Amino acid sequence: MRRSLERLKSWEGFLLVVLLGIIAFNSLQTPAYLSVGNQINLFNLSIEKIIVALVMTFIIINAEIDLSVASMMGFSACAMAYLYSIGVPIWAGFLIGLLIGVLGGAFNGFWIAKVGLPSLVVTLAMLIGFRGFARVLLEDRSIGDFPEWFDTLGQQPFIGPFPLALIIFFILLVIAIIILQYSGFGRYVYVIGNSSDVARYSGVKVQRVKMILFVASGAISALAGLLFAARLGAVRGDLALGFELDIITMVLLGGVSIFGGSGSMFGVLLSILIVLNLRNGMSLSNITGHLQTGVIGILLILSVLIPNATQYARTLWSRRTAAAVEIKST
Repeated sequence: MRRSLERLKSWEGFLLVVLLGIIAFNSLQTPAYLSVGNQINLFNLSIEKIIVALVMTFIIINAEIDLSVASMMGFSACAMAYLYSIGVPIWAGFLIGLLIGVLGGAFNGFWIAKVGLPSLVVTLAMLIGFRGFARVLLEDRSIGDFPEWFDTLGQQPFIGPFPLALIIFFILLVIAIIILQYSGFGRYVYVIGNSSDVARYSGVKVQRVKMILFVASGAISALAGLLFAARLGAVRGDLALGFELDIITMVLLGGVSIFGGSGSMFGVLLSILIVLNLRNGMSLSNITGHLQTGVIGILLILSVLIPNATQYARTLWSRRTAAAVEIKST
């Protein structure tokens, strides 16, 4: 009970208030907003982004960044589509697409964890590289006409009213919460994010943890890209272009520090719901996609600015309080 009250007083409590306000406003604007169909559609339109946001949470808490996730989504999907176009069975293309994600993540992890290059530089380079590979494979073509069963997996309900991608998200969410919040590996992620040197001197295998995280990032991004291809029923070289903006915004808005070492999956879940409800509300209000992107960009700035400003204000207040006590004592 005490932990729940403390959480409500934290950044997560603020996010909960914001989320309830957005839901209330949207409900007043559109009576059918809270219907089951609209809520499932709310998730379904951004399901690939929120799947990747789960693994991005681990990466940023570990004081790293992966800017290549959206390009990996596109590259894996384009590889599957290309292979299918030359006669490879779709299921084999799907598995190869996942393997590409694993290898791409391992490539990033090698340069970051083993060589020690900054993740910002490595993944920015691979953002360009993976997107370039995707365009080389498909050029300006659009490949579709996938088998009906494959399109059905992405476009039709799988269990009850829930599509397959949404079910996968909830499964991954539970796994992510257990690993990050309640396991030894999750504690290693936080310790390394606070100080990799301290973690190394404490016996934590820093390189192994970072390698696992980037391999997981590549694999989950590839899975999300393949699910996106199934939902759209066609693949182009620019698939998932710009998705990294929304993904990083969801993580940082959830209270995860851009400098690593702090944040929780619960906060990220609240921020995911905020971004999804905000985008859905703007769509129902006929606000254009470009303006929506601008709003998300502002959220990204605020998600970094507000927590840091709050922490600075708390530190300043503590110092002034301590100074006042010291003056009174003298």
